[in-house]
Amino acid sequence: MSLRLLITGATGQIGWQLQRTLAPLGEVIACPRAQLDLADPEAASTAVRDFAPDIVVNAAAYTAVDKAESEPDLAHTVNAVAPGRIAEELSRTGGLLIHFSTDYVFDGAKPIAYEETDPTGPLNVYGRTKLAGEQSIAASGCPHIILRTTWVYDIRGKNFLRSVLRLARDREELRMVGDQHGAPTWARTIAECTAQIVARCAQHRDSTGWGFGGVFHLTAAGQTTWAGFAEQILEDYESLAYWPADTGEFGSPLLAKRVVAITSDQYKTPAQRPLNSVLSNARLFSTFGLRLPDWRDQLRLALQDAVR
Repeated sequence: MSLRLLITGATGQIGWQLQRTLAPLGEVIACPRAQLDLADPEAASTAVRDFAPDIVVNAAAYTAVDKAESEPDLAHTVNAVAPGRIAEELSRTGGLLIHFSTDYVFDGAKPIAYEETDPTGPLNVYGRTKLAGEQSIAASGCPHIILRTTWVYDIRGKNFLRSVLRLARDREELRMVGDQHGAPTWARTIAECTAQIVARCAQHRDSTGWGFGGVFHLTAAGQTTWAGFAEQILEDYESLAYWPADTGEFGSPLLAKRVVAITSDQYKTPAQRPLNSVLSNARLFSTFGLRLPDWRDQLRLALQDAVR
């Protein structure tokens, strides 16, 4: 079956990777923010009606966690209202919505990895708007798969990996939070797993739906802290320093040689972050047979990809 797939947020970290991974599955309509801005929910509804996709993969979101504290209405519109409108349109056609959510729907107080069925309790505006988006999608009745992921990064876009490399060129020492735990997850891995999920759903599509639905956690295996993530970035970058690079960003030497772990209280931000962002991927594996690589392996592959 040839699919018609609509990607929102097509120039973002995950969206850009999705354009590659979904291409073999059918006709891909990739809409960047300039073409489809979820700050206008009516435009989102119109796009679904006009493009008539079998599947919408919503990679667009308001992701400025700290800025959301001062722009709660805009964050809610983009993260909750617009996805709900997309879901309502798909509920009329039987189309499938694949939507990305976040570990920030949890409060981080659980001492072990979160399951999909655990109670939510977001600590900040961003988390509350993403949770509201999940709820609006579920309430629409449309076929849907919600993929919660954590600490997303890529070799392009605005993210922790590129911030660390930028800071490491100017400072001998990096001070990073060491009491928040999570699993850094490469955008390409997320996109590759999403493509496999889409393919499985297409195989099981019939008159009653797409065969699968609900909330799934999709993160790298293992866990670390932001300080541990930064240390691994410096270590891996140093080991690849002699590779030929196409850009100065991934080819120039670093000044920083060490990372000092600090507490969340020592690094105040407008938005409070959960201390535990580790998610269990057990349901993803039991349903789709997908098991993501360890975060260290993903990071090394991402950096190798950057310097080639």
